[in-house]
Amino acid sequence: MAKKLNNNKKVEIKLLNVEEAIDSLKNNSEEKKRNFVETVNIIFNLGIDVKQSNQNVRGSVSLPAGTGKTVKVAVFTPDENLQKDALKAGASVAGMDELIAKVNNGFLDFDVCVASPDAMRSLSSAAKKLGPRGLMPNPKTGTVTKDIIGAVKEILKGKANFKNDKFGIIHMVAGKVNFAKKDLLLNIKTIISAIKEAKPEGSKGKFIKSVYLSTTMGSSVSIDIDKL
Repeated sequence: MAKKLNNNKKVEIKLLNVEEAIDSLKNNSEEKKRNFVETVNIIFNLGIDVKQSNQNVRGSVSLPAGTGKTVKVAVFTPDENLQKDALKAGASVAGMDELIAKVNNGFLDFDVCVASPDAMRSLSSAAKKLGPRGLMPNPKTGTVTKDIIGAVKEILKGKANFKNDKFGIIHMVAGKVNFAKKDLLLNIKTIISAIKEAKPEGSKGKFIKSVYLSTTMGSSVSIDIDKL
């Protein structure tokens, strides 16, 4: 694939299949130079009109090999017994009115929010804090549910939510660069399948325009979408 620049020169961008892309990331990883293990990210550029509400893409997917990240889950429910059970299941924090007040005062030390249906009316008061960060619970991602414990366990095992941004781009974690190649491959194929299945009916033309893999400190590589 050739990309045309303003000076009319073309730069060839090599498209790789998923396995080649993983090999490239592993071979060029910066982790040997640094004291941390890099995260592998997957980025989708979608052919959707984000101004049309029926074309926005949102959902969740359980990664077979997990994300490799320590995820902090916040649980909102008025049931005090359920709050205790959620903490036992691995939630970082659980509560209701006091926790909502903390969030409105700036407390955002968590990665995912799970809420029981009867908590949503009160939690709406924190929407301005949670919404812009993609933290507002939603039934479509399984984060508004009566099965609070099951949701917490799934998230801690590797369930990840996805949602396009205002540019029609979805950015997700696919694992860690030190994962076995087969595990990264399985995670990536699972994510790609989930994105394809989430194609909105209103989307016309090419749905997935481009896909890239990258690591925390490394450069990105472009995947040949015709070979997905």
